[in-house]
Amino acid sequence: MAKLKISKKVSTAIINSLSAGVVPRVGLEHIAVGREKELKSLLQNLNDIAEGIAAFRFIIGNYGSGKSFMLQLLRNHAIEQGFVVADADLSLERRLAGTNNEGLATYRELMSRLATKTRPDGGALVSILEGWINKIQQEVAKETGMRPHDCGFDDQVETKIREVVQYIEDLVHGFDFGNVIIAYWRGYRLDDDDLKAAALRWLRGEYSTKTEAKAALGVRIIIDDDSWYDYIKLLAKFVAEIGYKGLLILLDEAAHLYQISATVTREKNYNRLLGIFNDTMQCKAEHLGVAIGGTTKFLEDQNRGLFADPAWRRRTKESRFVTQVGVQEFLGPVMRLNPLTQEEILTLLQRLAEIHALHFGYEQILNSRDFKDFVQEIVNRLGATALLTPGEIVRDFISILNILYQNPGMAFGELIRSGDFKPTVARKDTYADEDDVAEFSL
Repeated sequence: MAKLKISKKVSTAIINSLSAGVVPRVGLEHIAVGREKELKSLLQNLNDIAEGIAAFRFIIGNYGSGKSFMLQLLRNHAIEQGFVVADADLSLERRLAGTNNEGLATYRELMSRLATKTRPDGGALVSILEGWINKIQQEVAKETGMRPHDCGFDDQVETKIREVVQYIEDLVHGFDFGNVIIAYWRGYRLDDDDLKAAALRWLRGEYSTKTEAKAALGVRIIIDDDSWYDYIKLLAKFVAEIGYKGLLILLDEAAHLYQISATVTREKNYNRLLGIFNDTMQCKAEHLGVAIGGTTKFLEDQNRGLFADPAWRRRTKESRFVTQVGVQEFLGPVMRLNPLTQEEILTLLQRLAEIHALHFGYEQILNSRDFKDFVQEIVNRLGATALLTPGEIVRDFISILNILYQNPGMAFGELIRSGDFKPTVARKDTYADEDDVAEFSL
């Protein structure tokens, strides 16, 4: 088997993240196991978005099944392919709609997390705008032979900027969006940091009153809880016009919408989500992709999940042909993550053992029998009715590897069979499906 080649930075991110039970931001390709068909389907969506089509996908599975992993894997592929990507976790404070600007809070989080290939960690709004301006300046210099300080050079640049802005002015709120882009250019042209900061503040949805925005930028509207999604569509159109392949929005932890106790508020969020779904599936948006990570109950609970609304049930319910034949469909709006197979789990554990050994600089000596014994020991201790997901298995396995590294005299079999080894129990909260069991027989 070829020896792994992973940088210390990547191996650190993988080990530290998995030890804490979270998905690493980098290095996912080294631990991606058993999701080839799902990933292929999502990458096809990226191709569609690059062609100007919109896409919407639900990634549905139980806690620890790999929803966040798939979203992060999609994020990394999209950034590498030249998309602008923004991701956020929904929460009590960040929703799609609310009475206290919870929808606007989600927009602000997305804008702060804008990422590109040159700024993969987020905060890319400034680099997007200034990279575009620099590109136009280079084009003008090449086409005209003029230099940046020549008289008329900036006028030529502004003409090209306005040509791009015209493409979005006809969209809802496009005129004001375009004026703010022009304001940023003028701040850049005049070396006016205050004007640039005002434009960025507006684009990030940070103005609380229209009066304040008008005084700073001359625009009569601000981004608010009711309009924030319109500006996501504008941003998608804009970044596609200036050279990116499109905009991908990733929202995880959608179960927080399911947990909203107030029926009116919960339905308001579901209706906002339905509007986004309809927009993208009917291609009313361009160059925009939206992927939502949620649990099975968030989708299918007929009392408070999406299925409580006939409109949602009609759009997202599995085809009777899928349920009758017993096959899985990966091209529809809902992607359900099935448990990994026995072989896939064992392959994952082997890769983790190799990464751990490479990271800490020791020789990996565990074999396939050890991996099988580890999983079987978890099954024996938790029982057949326990939720057994990749999330729990991985976290326990990293912990075992850490203990063995710190205690070189301890044997693997001795450790996993000792009374002190207590496997992680899957979280059982209001949206975990306790009857969805992944059983292993090794």
